[in-house]
Amino acid sequence: MNLKNIAIVAHDSKKQVLIQWLEVHIEQLKQHSFIATGTTGSLVMQNFPQLEVDIKLSGPLGGDQQIGGLIATGNIDVLIFFTDPMTAQPHDVDVKALTRLAVVYNVPTALNRASADFLITSPLFASEYNIDSNDYTAYLKRFE
Repeated sequence: MNLKNIAIVAHDSKKQVLIQWLEVHIEQLKQHSFIATGTTGSLVMQNFPQLEVDIKLSGPLGGDQQIGGLIATGNIDVLIFFTDPMTAQPHDVDVKALTRLAVVYNVPTALNRASADFLITSPLFASEYNIDSNDYTAYLKRFE
């Protein structure tokens, strides 16, 4: 088993969905490391005291950006972010920046329960997996 650094984030209306999802998969996930935004991380620790969770700031106060920084420095292997597409988020630009960084750095990302199920049940989840970086050489040359 290859241990992963898993970032977990959930919008307010999806926090209980995340807790229910973790409950179903706790045996598979408990040996991994977790990084979470403030309220989500606190809720996870209350429900799963056996998990180690590195809690960052609340999303609207910079937590999304802290996790984005960890993605950019190669310290996140998986992003589980249960989003609410039906509710306007006051920090929507931070949410978009976080998901954009996950794409830029090719980090496997699940935005709902079904995609999270598919992601963690993939044989690749339990094995060593080297994330290939996207090649942005042509993009960077524009600034030289």
